[in-house]
Order: sequence, then structure tokens, then C-alpha cells
Amino acid sequence: MNELFKRVIWIVIDSVGIGELPDADRFGDAGADTLGHILKYRNINVPNMTKLGLTHIDNTALPKSDITPIGVYGKAKEISNGKDTTIGHWEMIGVAMKEPFPTYPNGFPKDVIDEFVKKCNIPGILGNCTASGTEIIKEYGKEHIESKKPIVYTSADSVFQIACHEDVYSPEKLYEMCRIAREILCGENAVARVIARPFIGGYPYERTSNRRDFSLEPDSNNVLVKLKEKGLSVAAVGKIEDIFAGSGITDAVHTKDNQDGMDKTLDYMNSIDKGLIFTNLVEFDSKWGHRRDVEGYGKGLEEFDVRLGDLIEKLEENDLLIINADHGCDPTFKGTDHTREYIPVLCYSKKFKKPKNLGILNSFADIGTTICENFELPSLSVGESFYHIFEEAINEFI
Repeated sequence: MNELFKRVIWIVIDSVGIGELPDADRFGDAGADTLGHILKYRNINVPNMTKLGLTHIDNTALPKSDITPIGVYGKAKEISNGKDTTIGHWEMIGVAMKEPFPTYPNGFPKDVIDEFVKKCNIPGILGNCTASGTEIIKEYGKEHIESKKPIVYTSADSVFQIACHEDVYSPEKLYEMCRIAREILCGENAVARVIARPFIGGYPYERTSNRRDFSLEPDSNNVLVKLKEKGLSVAAVGKIEDIFAGSGITDAVHTKDNQDGMDKTLDYMNSIDKGLIFTNLVEFDSKWGHRRDVEGYGKGLEEFDVRLGDLIEKLEENDLLIINADHGCDPTFKGTDHTREYIPVLCYSKKFKKPKNLGILNSFADIGTTICENFELPSLSVGESFYHIFEEAINEFI
């Protein structure tokens, strides 16, 4: 079997969920619908995603378009026990997590904090609670600057976050503290991510693009490692490298926002002609979802759609484009946390002669398994390939 596509451009539109999963109530998310609820507050003009089949996905709140799709489209369930960035991305590449990562709704244990303070040689910490990142730097920013105590906090996700003013601790010093925390947080305290949250300015403070994530390393039985072992390029854009702790990555670039993420993706398309370009666009989640900014979220989707048009024009005959989310983050919902939702899956190639409906995929890992089949890689331990649907979309007589 010869591979249908020489190059895959895989874009994660972070948090763009498309309606509650059947088990959403178990996570406190019954009724969540990121994209559907945004549309109740404002119209969204996304002609390129519409052409790929977004509004034709089965059983969503999105109004159906009269436009005949040109892509392969559907939605996917999550089988892993969680609703965060790490769990979602890991499942995509073939690593499903039946046991959730540990969370700390009441803050981190005293022994963890004490060891962190000692090993970092700092005067102590502020916070150690569950908090919104923007709110906690408002609350503790002044005291942090005066005392030089880092702000440590968590969320509903499995994260240990450290916020520091860049004039107090440089990003490099903050990253060093994160590496120390990453070493401490193992075993029963093995949180999914340690996150550096630098900020600048005076009140109100502003978080910067120097954020870095320090993740656990996923099981090596995943599509990224298999691609790399075959000698293919795996280029990571945005926080992709951090999410997988560099596992299976051959080249990486960090980004400051969604527009920069699209710029870097297009740049890689100029230099990489075989393998995978894997991009995460984080602003949907970090800037608009968690901050419950419906207007900003809608505008961000429209801005992405314009850039998607640029990317589609740049696609070559042997390219496959995949767009999907990793969880929801409904900006109209209660609280500020992620939401347990289906994710949209949109695929396109210039080879496609007719649209195809994927229906509902049983796992995010179906995407990674499909990429494995295209590149003739050993199969993953989880996920079912829909590669044959691409063959049907290409052959109009099937």
C-alpha cells in the first residue's frame, strides 16, 4: 500500500468543543457546548471551516449550511478520564489515560511545597490554592514583587502553576524553578503539567507569551515516536513540544498567539515536505475560554478561519489537513474550567472528490491511528483508523 499523503498538517483549535459528551454530568459539565453557545450570543462567519463540513457534523447545535462540503467531517468522543490539554492531546496520539492525573482542589501538600521552597532557595510561596491565573496575580502581584515569593496555584486540571514577575525572576529562572517542581512532582503527585506563568507591568499586570509547560512524558507507543523512528519530520508549533515533553519531536517552535501559530505553520510548510506539522492554537482556551470572553472567542474563530484560507491555498496535492479540538471550554458556562465535550474533526485534501461524513469517532486516538496507517507505521494500542474514508473521498466511484 502506498501512502495517500506525503505530509500531514494537524491543527488543534484548543478548547473548541462541539457539545456535551454522554458522561459530561460526571464531570459537572451537563449542558456545556462551547461552539453552540457562542453562536447563541453572536453570529460567526467561518466560511472555510463551513466548506470543510463544520456545520454538517451530526447532532450539533450549529445551524446547517446549504453549502456542499468539500472535506471529511465528524466529531470524536474522549475515552480518557479527564478533560484537560494533556489528556486530550495524549489520546490523539494513541495514549489513553484510564486513571486521571492527580488534582489539588485544596492546594498542594505541605511536604511538596516545603521541598520546592528549599530546592529553589526562595523565601517561600504565595497562594497554594485553586485560582484563575489572571485573578491570582491581581491578588498577590504586589506582595510577590515586595517579598520575592513566587505565586503557586492550581486549577481543576492537573497543573502546578508558578507565576512570577519578569523583573523579579527572569523567565529563565522561572523555568529553572519549574524543572525543580517537575522533579519533585512524581509518583502519587505526578501532575500532568508544571506551568511557568510569567507576567509584567504594574497593576493591572499582564501575562506574557513566555509561558512554558513542563509535562510528563507519554508512553512511547504513540504516532509521534513512530514517525520519528521512521526518519520522518515531526515539527511542533506552539505548546505541542511541551505537551509531549519533546517525545517524538524533531523540530519545534513556540508561539506568542494564534496568528503567530499560523505564521509558523505556514513557514514549516515551506521547509518540510514529508512527515507531520503539528500545531496547537492556544488562545481559544487561554485567552477567551477560561476568561469567559464570548465576543473574543467568536472573533478569534473568524480570524483563524481567514488564516485557514491562506493555508488551504498553500496545500499541495499530497497534503492532508486535519483540524480538531482537544476538549471544550464553554465561555458561557459556570466557572472557568474546561468542559467535557465532543470535539469537531475536519479533514481536507485537494485529492478529495466528494465529501464524507465520519459520524462519531469512538476515540480521539482514531486520528493518530489514521495517520499511522497513512505512513505505514505499526498500529497504536488504541484507536480505529478511518483511512478508508479518505480512499472513498478520493475515489468518486466507490
